[in-house]
Amino acid sequence: MNSKDDRTHESTSNIVLLEHVNVTVPDQRVATLFYVSGLGFTRDPYLMVGVENMWINIGRSQMHLPTSRPQRLRGTIGLVVPDLSLLKERLRRVAPDLAATEFAFADHGTFVAVTCPWGNRFRCHAPAAEFGSAELAMPYVELDVPAGTAAGIARFYSAILRANTEVLTRAGMPAACVYAGEHQRLWFRENADAIPPYDGHHVQIYIADFAGPYGLLLERKLITRQPNEHEWRFRDIVDLDTGRLLFTIEHEVRSLDNPLYARPLANRNPAQTNVAYVPGRDAFSGSY
Repeated sequence: MNSKDDRTHESTSNIVLLEHVNVTVPDQRVATLFYVSGLGFTRDPYLMVGVENMWINIGRSQMHLPTSRPQRLRGTIGLVVPDLSLLKERLRRVAPDLAATEFAFADHGTFVAVTCPWGNRFRCHAPAAEFGSAELAMPYVELDVPAGTAAGIARFYSAILRANTEVLTRAGMPAACVYAGEHQRLWFRENADAIPPYDGHHVQIYIADFAGPYGLLLERKLITRQPNEHEWRFRDIVDLDTGRLLFTIEHEVRSLDNPLYARPLANRNPAQTNVAYVPGRDAFSGSY
């Protein structure tokens, strides 16, 4: 086939959007200091505006932060931010108020590693070609999984979720790469260390073929919740031949008919300040 006729690179995965990661936090004030003042993101101004929950907008994706005992994702959340230098300035400003927590950050040159007050890990990148045109985004979630599970996890997502997958090497370890939206990935990277127990956090995805994966999971008795006609959930990723549990993380799976799909999210310009105010630049104008 002539290269100009090859359209495989334009094919999309059945997973069309990695929309949010949900971890519970015990203190909404501390969460505001970290996610809004420190990272520079925007609290959703329309939904979950009380003290019991907070939705943080990151381009087209979100963090959901209900109030409860702290949960810790077993891995790292990748973020794209407009300017790493301004990010570090903001993180330095909030550091004194977060001194009694697990908050930390370190400059690694090409990215800034950040730990939230309750131990969740983030890797903040500057805009780059590998993330498409995004200047503000959640391009990946990288999960630590037991040794010897990457191939089985890739097969599960391919056969059950009908997602595009590969098994690659990531930071020297085998990893299942699951394509989860435009320039978004779920990574399941093998880790030789013991994996902490699962504590209930979840990821949320939108899928185009909503009925097919549902039927396959129902046959295997893996559906855990069915809140409405637009959503179902599962937790266990299993070996398709033996049924052996490979990894557990709740997936909130929504159809494209869900009223929240592709909802426009308000994103502020984190460089805007009251002392150096520029009219007309309150909203983030970068592409995402």
